[in-house]
Amino acid sequence: MDKSFWIGLAKDVVFAVTVVAVIASLAYLLAGTWPVMVAVESGSMMPHMYRGDVVFIQGISRTNIITYRVGKEINYTSFGDYGDVIVYRPDGNPNVMPIIHRAMYWVDVGDMVPDGARAPHSGYITKGDHNSGYDQPGLSGPVKPEWIVGVAKARIPWIGYFRLAFGSDVTHITGFVRVMSY
Repeated sequence: MDKSFWIGLAKDVVFAVTVVAVIASLAYLLAGTWPVMVAVESGSMMPHMYRGDVVFIQGISRTNIITYRVGKEINYTSFGDYGDVIVYRPDGNPNVMPIIHRAMYWVDVGDMVPDGARAPHSGYITKGDHNSGYDQPGLSGPVKPEWIVGVAKARIPWIGYFRLAFGSDVTHITGFVRVMSY
């Protein structure tokens, strides 16, 4: 192979990397968070989200979170039910897989949480649409705004199976995170 082949290949690689960087930068600017999309890993949000769906999210600095309670009062729905669906890190732990569930209502410190205990801090009470019980206090404490990765805005069915098939290695390459629902 001659020198012109390698020069051409290098130009193509630089061009491809530049295009990906520009697209990723624009996505971040529009969404206000990274990653801008997540793959749903379980069925706790059925029938509104399924395992393998890709969900596009927006940072909480770019949107307001409307809870189920408020959504019911103002007739606001998202993904087939009242209120917004959020992606959050349980107890703010960056080493735990994020969860995608609906924000049901807000509690202030000292308010009652679903098990009858007092909230140790203010935050959202969350629940998977397919689940019978709330996430609090079992999966996480009330979800503080700083634990929220983003608010779900759109869904594409099935293409998340590609992401789920490759495990956590692809996260470091693409920033495309899988999320768990319980």
